[in-house]
Amino acid sequence: MSEREARSEASVGVLQAVVAYGLWGLMPLLFTAMAPAGAFEIVAWRIVFGLGFCAIAIAVTRSWLRTRALLVRRRVMGVMAVAAVLILVNWTVYVLATTTGHTVEAALGYFINPLVTIALGVVLLRERLRPAQWAAVGISIVAVVVIAVGYGQMPWISLVLAFSFGLYGLVKKRVGGTVDALSGLTVETMWLTPLAVAALVVLGVTGLGGGVTFGAEGWAHALLMIGAGPATAVPLLLFASSARRLSLSTLGLTQYLTPVMQLVVGVTVQHEAMSTSRWIGFAIVWLALVVLTTDSFVAARRARALAVVPR
Repeated sequence: MSEREARSEASVGVLQAVVAYGLWGLMPLLFTAMAPAGAFEIVAWRIVFGLGFCAIAIAVTRSWLRTRALLVRRRVMGVMAVAAVLILVNWTVYVLATTTGHTVEAALGYFINPLVTIALGVVLLRERLRPAQWAAVGISIVAVVVIAVGYGQMPWISLVLAFSFGLYGLVKKRVGGTVDALSGLTVETMWLTPLAVAALVVLGVTGLGGGVTFGAEGWAHALLMIGAGPATAVPLLLFASSARRLSLSTLGLTQYLTPVMQLVVGVTVQHEAMSTSRWIGFAIVWLALVVLTTDSFVAARRARALAVVPR
């Protein structure tokens, strides 16, 4: 590949990453627009229509054979089942947060997610950290303590979102070389669809959480609910495509777009309160991310320099 082609590929990758993270950042607006649907109904339809969208995408791309090959691999299916449970926890907590006035707390979860991922790597994978990475993790712990003291309780929403998505990433990494984004999302939604259907039946029969509103609030509301499927799949597919075109350091920078947009939506659109302690806590988290990002660039530069040294 020529240098010009490489730059073109990188430009496409950056655009795809920005669109993907931008769509994820705007997701709170979609979920609040689905009112009066409750969080559990939204998540259930997100799974059902997500599977439908994946089936259409597989048919269009003619990738049935690739997906079917995964279904007969027990180990892969077992790992994907664990991933499905983790992403279900993440989706449910996230939708609950963004529809009940806790979008800012959700944003904090995605700010600290890279730091939690590093911590999980140390605990579960016995990875060794550089001094700057240890510093970033330590700074983030201070931030959580500051926010907890000011908030009067632990920021559980933030921590559950960060740890569930961090664990999801670790689980997916185990099958990353054999499962593409579309097939992976298809298998995950296949595992979750029976739970989603059961949840819709329970909601419809009992009326819990407002019952099932799909079809009872007009065609515009129904289209929004159906749109949850593409809204789930499209950013993921764009992200997967961008990941193949960009370096990890460049991709790592773009990931902060999502929580930034969530914070803006929470504060300016949903008018959530930002106390002084919250601002201080967020500032400390941002300091940790600056340390982490700077260290990543320095490490990447050293690796490139070592790669060109003649041996």
